[in-house]
Amino acid sequence: MSSKNIQDEGTDEEGSAETFVTTQVSEKELVATGIRVGTLVKTKSMTSFVSRTRPDGLHVIDMGKTLARIETAGRAIARLDVKRVVVHSTREYGKTPVEKFCELTGIVPIIGRFMPGTFTNPLFPQHIDPELLLVIDPAMDFQAVDEAAKIGIPVFAVCDTDNVSANVDLVIPANNRGRKALAAVFWLLARFVLIHNGTIKADQPLKYRIEDFETKIVEEEEVES
Repeated sequence: MSSKNIQDEGTDEEGSAETFVTTQVSEKELVATGIRVGTLVKTKSMTSFVSRTRPDGLHVIDMGKTLARIETAGRAIARLDVKRVVVHSTREYGKTPVEKFCELTGIVPIIGRFMPGTFTNPLFPQHIDPELLLVIDPAMDFQAVDEAAKIGIPVFAVCDTDNVSANVDLVIPANNRGRKALAAVFWLLARFVLIHNGTIKADQPLKYRIEDFETKIVEEEEVES
């Protein structure tokens, strides 16, 4: 089974339809995104965030810890100047979640390749002087994490069960490969940022649904010659 299948299709049937994580999303709906479905690998860094291992070998992340860390991240980000908070994603499936998150919060997105010197070289034309970095995967987004460490700013990272948390100050344990899972993480994070900075109240709905944060798969159209 490919990593895509593991992450996008390996969801659980657990979760109560009557239990709501927010006013808009039930526990069952959140579980269905695969947000807590990890990989076949469990690193020492992520052991404390794993609640169990399924018969197929996939490690399941403790969703309670995921939600707690997302709220902690949202509260911390809400206290900062959003123009000095950067979100970086190399992953293709991170594109729409990051774009929607930054649209709602005003945070600075860097999608795709991270240019060396963005944080460390003041002479670089696109230089940014951030106060905090958030990445989708510390392994894939290593260049940004390395530069953040060099300038001494905090790094928040969405970490799957196979990630190593070196140079990460706040781990957000979650499936960081699945389209639906990433949409759920950034929808929740946007909600907590906006609640803690006073933009919305806890019982108010967001402008977008989780589905709106999801990167859509565009199938190539066959061109007739």
